Amino acid sequence: MVDRGVEVLSPQSAWDLLKSQNSAALVDVRSRAEWSFVGVPDLSPVGKQVVLAEWRSFPGMAVNPRFVEELEEGMGDPPPSDILFICRSGARSMEAATITAERLNANGHAVRCHNVAEGFEGDLDAESHRGAVSGWKARGLPWRQS
Repeated sequence: MVDRGVEVLSPQSAWDLLKSQNSAALVDVRSRAEWSFVGVPDLSPVGKQVVLAEWRSFPGMAVNPRFVEELEEGMGDPPPSDILFICRSGARSMEAATITAERLNANGHAVRCHNVAEGFEGDLDAESHRGAVSGWKARGLPWRQS
């Protein structure tokens, strides 16, 4: 499915793309606190590392005005042909993917941006907890916690 020019992938489809495409990169746009306390996807089985870049900073959740520039600096030139974005549930990563696709393509880079539906922790369960119903973790994909 394509939404606002960004392809939306299931967590499993995102993992499959990361495994099959050498030039694909995963950007985790959650906050530093989320990376530290909740965990991050583990791409070591496919010989890659997750790019950690806050889209919105806790506690005020203001958008990082240098987000795209920081990604460009961190990923090099040219950027990967496929950039996948993940957050807690899929909302922040869709914002980040949309802006990044617009900016990078306007700057002459041919990139495809993808949003990982369900995010890292997915939807709330009956007890209002995340991580068990859907998302990267619940789908049994590799992850690690510090």
